[in-house]
Amino acid sequence: MLDNCGFDTVFETVPERAVTMNQAATEIMLALGLEDRMVGTAYIDDVILPDFEEVYNAIPVLAETYPSQEVLFGADPDFVYGSYSSAFGDEAAGAREQLADLGIGSYVSPTACADRSLRPEKVTIEDVYGEIRDIAMIFDVEEHGEELIAELQAELDEINEILSEVDEPVSVLWYDSGTDDVYAGACCGAPAMIMELVGAENVFADVEGSWATVSWEEVIARDADAIIMVSAEWDTVESKIEVLTSNPAYADMTAVQNENWVVIDFSYTTPNIRNVEAVRIIAEFLYPDLFMEMDDAEATAESDA
Repeated sequence: MLDNCGFDTVFETVPERAVTMNQAATEIMLALGLEDRMVGTAYIDDVILPDFEEVYNAIPVLAETYPSQEVLFGADPDFVYGSYSSAFGDEAAGAREQLADLGIGSYVSPTACADRSLRPEKVTIEDVYGEIRDIAMIFDVEEHGEELIAELQAELDEINEILSEVDEPVSVLWYDSGTDDVYAGACCGAPAMIMELVGAENVFADVEGSWATVSWEEVIARDADAIIMVSAEWDTVESKIEVLTSNPAYADMTAVQNENWVVIDFSYTTPNIRNVEAVRIIAEFLYPDLFMEMDDAEATAESDA
């Protein structure tokens, strides 16, 4: 029996006809080599990881966002996996209890439980690993799950070794969206986890929640050295840059004055297998000299060999 967000499920048999309802769930399944167990996907935020593109293209896309229950049930699933509790809303898959009554198992990312009291107080990489282990257990591929976790941790360890040379952390604003106000990475979600793993100073680390709506006055007062900009169809990087540079009050901030920002796709901001790569992208941006030294050292080692 698996307790997932307070919902107990017994998986007596391995699911054979899974539907993933969000990109993070889809890519975890594909990273575990479970494409042959998938009869549908939905709600891709941007583009699938290149390593999975070929197998992903062979799986039916049920809807651009959440499929209706009619469309979902038309795929005859025996398992539904969502990265957000909204995947099990009335306009999507429906309540997990109803799915269970139909013989359909389900799973939602523990970082996105509908009951917020069941979510981790602060998202960590161990929560991502825990989700991978849960899915690997459900599909009886535990060994593959541990191999995937080991690969992710090995990359993190390599990045951490390089970042051990950082003397003073860079202060960072994680700018998701917003014009009148700013929707920013706060204390306790995936953005905070990524910034912490990078060794950066999150300027809104004292604000509760995974994300928080903060005023421009607060953003200006905290004057970050760098900005991480989220790229999403509903709030483009171009629109954010326009906001930052067109208002004299915002344009006077240190990061804006120096045009010191990096772009990251929205799909990296949900707890998932992309988080480690997000750490690398941001670390290379914030501390380019350290990574350049590493590249030079590797090149020298190769030439000497």
